[in-house]
Amino acid sequence: MMPARRFNQTWLPSIFDDFFDTNWMGRANATAPAINVLEDDKEYRVELAAPGLTKDDFDVHIDEDNNLVIYMEKKTDNREGKDSKGRYLRREFSYTKFQQTLLLPDDVKKDAIAAAVADGVLTVTLPKETVEEKPQVTRQIEIK
Repeated sequence: MMPARRFNQTWLPSIFDDFFDTNWMGRANATAPAINVLEDDKEYRVELAAPGLTKDDFDVHIDEDNNLVIYMEKKTDNREGKDSKGRYLRREFSYTKFQQTLLLPDDVKKDAIAAAVADGVLTVTLPKETVEEKPQVTRQIEIK
C-alpha cells in the first residue's frame, strides 16, 4: 500500500487574503469601544476608549428617563489622486457611529456631571451627592 500523497494548496487562501485584506478592499471593523466604570467615595467615572476622536465627535447628555447617554459619530472622507478631469482614482469613506445608555444611580449629582476627551479617552465624571448622616439615636424602649 502506498502512502497517500497530500497536495498543499496554501496558495488559494493566500490569494483571497491578499485580495480582501489590502488597502484596495479593507476589512470592516464593527466593534464597540471599551468602557470602564469606576467608583470611589466621591464620584463615579466612566472611561470610553476613543482613539483619534475629538470632543466634537461626542454628544453626552441625560435623556428623559434620567439615563446617561453617550453618543459618538465620526465621518471621514479621504480624497486622493484626482486627475485633470476630476475623476477619483481612490476615495475612501469611513463612518462610525456608537451609542451607549447607562442607568444613573440615585446618588449622582446630575447638575455637576462633566466630560472631557484627552489622550484617546473620553472621561465622564459623575459626582456623588453628599448624604448627611443622621446621628444615631439610642434609647431604651419600655416593654409593657
